[in-house]
Amino acid sequence: MATDIPIAEEKYLDLPGGRRLAYAEIGNPSSSILVVFFHGAFGVGTANYLQKYLVEKDVHFVAPTLAGWGKSSPRSKGTSFHVALASDTTALIDHLHPEKEGLKIYIAGGSFGTVPAQMLYGASFELFPAGRNVAGCMALAPFSPFKLHKDHAKSMTVPNYIAVGPPSQYIPFNLLQRLGSVALKHKMNTPEKAEAFVRQTLFDKMDEAEKAEFAKWREETGKVEGQTEREFGLNMMRSVQDSWQGFMEMADAINGDWGFAPKDLDEEHNARPILLVTSEGDAMAPDAMAKWLAESYKNGHCRSVKGGHLAALFHLNELWKELFEL
Repeated sequence: MATDIPIAEEKYLDLPGGRRLAYAEIGNPSSSILVVFFHGAFGVGTANYLQKYLVEKDVHFVAPTLAGWGKSSPRSKGTSFHVALASDTTALIDHLHPEKEGLKIYIAGGSFGTVPAQMLYGASFELFPAGRNVAGCMALAPFSPFKLHKDHAKSMTVPNYIAVGPPSQYIPFNLLQRLGSVALKHKMNTPEKAEAFVRQTLFDKMDEAEKAEFAKWREETGKVEGQTEREFGLNMMRSVQDSWQGFMEMADAINGDWGFAPKDLDEEHNARPILLVTSEGDAMAPDAMAKWLAESYKNGHCRSVKGGHLAALFHLNELWKELFEL
């Protein structure tokens, strides 16, 4: 299997305390529309392709790598996930767009990336000043805040229940996460192994209808057969090449304090729409979570697409258009 996948130049922002934030960007850096997209589990910030609608809107697309993943430093000890996230993202936005007047920001994320996306959507403006510029949010295959969504575990598969559900919090010393990292390390220490793993867990589970959507999407985006799987595998390997800290704290972030409750957001926060994209065939982020979120956010809009965990990827162009027009 080839490993010569072109990678958009990864950039680095120095942060206080000797930390750094890795990110990738594409589009117009002088645009008045900024899209910030957060990757999911075993991912890094990538910006190799921009959907046609976003090109037409002349956006600046930025994909940060979350703390503890890839080349981004782990968060400082003693700082909660949502506070560290707001601080790092504020630094990145201030660096790229120091002039906020007239700037519209769209926050988005996929799978685990919907957790930081929602945290920023609901963050207080004191904690995340750029929140006043947020025009909307999109969550693809979203997770709900387990601390508030009391029935979240009912819709989870057994592997996910164990990995990020209640057992991840009840068993001390992060034992499940440590065992998980040991079990997974040998599956993603080379691009070839990582590609085989991502094929097994995601792509091979598509039904014929979703495979047809995938093929159509490949044609529209100019990707050759196998390229997407190799890109996913390479990013998966890169995500844990230097540290497993991001993986170790993922369950704690989902189960912990998000800094707000969706039902308690004020009018200014609720003025911004949040588009929640789900699929009934998604076993990793069950659609019950998206439905709970849609009922909890006063300006929540739920959209269902056919397929599994990756289904939203094949509809992103129309989803961006829907978000911008809400």
